[in-house]
Amino acid sequence: MKAIIFKTNNDWTGLILRLTIGLILFPHGAQKVLGWFGGPGFDGEMQFFTQTLQIPWLLAFLVILIEFAGAIALIAGFASRLWSVAIIGLFTGIIFVGQHAQNGFFMNWFGNQQGEGYEYHLLVIGLALAVIVQGSGRFSVDRQLSAAG
Repeated sequence: MKAIIFKTNNDWTGLILRLTIGLILFPHGAQKVLGWFGGPGFDGEMQFFTQTLQIPWLLAFLVILIEFAGAIALIAGFASRLWSVAIIGLFTGIIFVGQHAQNGFFMNWFGNQQGEGYEYHLLVIGLALAVIVQGSGRFSVDRQLSAAG
């Protein structure tokens, strides 16, 4: 099992993929946990998810955990395949539960849609799938763990 999760090549591709996802997700997670970048912080986000969106508290907590801890783990290259699976689940849920699917494919660049489409979410899902196939790559905790074992 360890070989499946942590095995990676010492290549640039895994590094680029995981840093792209991690650096894009981190500000969203930091908004939710720390209140950075104009975000509500943990209590405010939990209240929004559970009261406004009526999402069960455990699911709300997992969303916050994946966006914050998952982003940090990807940046470090730790268990990138597992976090990528979680991110795929999260972003698939965001497309359908977050009602992005009904807004169509495109993002709301010109403000003429009811909400955002799902193209951004598909990009993240595609990057996460590539991390699952490729692994964490160069300069990763996974690389150190797989080399030690």
